[in-house]
Amino acid sequence: MKELVEYLVKALVDKPEEVVINQTEGESVTILEIKVANDDAGKVIGKDGRIANAIRTIVKAAGAKNKKRVTVEIMTGERKQ
Repeated sequence: MKELVEYLVKALVDKPEEVVINQTEGESVTILEIKVANDDAGKVIGKDGRIANAIRTIVKAAGAKNKKRVTVEIMTGERKQ
């Protein structure tokens, strides 16, 4: 799951070397925290959060295949989306 999100996010940003994905596993839920450079946060979130929601939808579908709930959080130095 982490590799999928990393691939998607690195394709969107200008500074792919600054993308960091932290994965936390629980019994029934997996949390993925995406950390990007402040300049790239808008590219990952998108207008009205459309790109962020698209990433969440893709990850949710992939998680459903494994019968796991997946939460995606986008972090920057300033705020959390």
